[in-house]
Amino acid sequence: MFSFLRGDIAAKQPNTPFGTFLVLEVNGTGYSIMVNIKTLNKLPDKGNVIIYTQLIHREDTMYLCGFLSPQERDLFNFLQSVSGIGVKVALKLLGELEPLDIISAVVKEDYKILTKTKGIGPKIAQRITFELKDKMVNWRPELEKQPKIQTQAKQLASYIEAESVLLSLGYNEGEIKESLSIAMDSIKDQEDTEALLQSALRWLSI
Repeated sequence: MFSFLRGDIAAKQPNTPFGTFLVLEVNGTGYSIMVNIKTLNKLPDKGNVIIYTQLIHREDTMYLCGFLSPQERDLFNFLQSVSGIGVKVALKLLGELEPLDIISAVVKEDYKILTKTKGIGPKIAQRITFELKDKMVNWRPELEKQPKIQTQAKQLASYIEAESVLLSLGYNEGEIKESLSIAMDSIKDQEDTEALLQSALRWLSI
């Protein structure tokens, strides 16, 4: 139902009794979005951001899960399709391992990598590799084609900050993604938000 939400960060809630949440204000409405702590820490405390979402509908509840990229959301959906893997466990896996590390572990059937996540024992890890291997073999090349920013955590904070500024300047999502992808390959320090933003703006002004 919801592919993504673009709005202002209203609150970060890392330690609620029900999990970790981001409150995003969109046109005067506050959306409570379940995220993992890694995602929450990568986001700025304030600003306009895009969060890719997955609606979870259960018999007794309905809520949104949030991600920093469509690919991370897709991987979340793959993970929770495995029998015995719920929403919180899938979020925890993505919070403790990088997407490409998870995919590599599944493809290589190296389930021990997955057991580094708290709550993931050998039986569940083996089940993940067994049930997802064929899907990951076909999907991995598509993920690897994405801009580096989507798989390198240390660069992500600078990307989000630059993205927020460009959004506030009125650029659309396509322009922002293309300009920042090109900028990432053209600057030396990809964690330098100012350099990243200046490079993107130079490309957008051409």
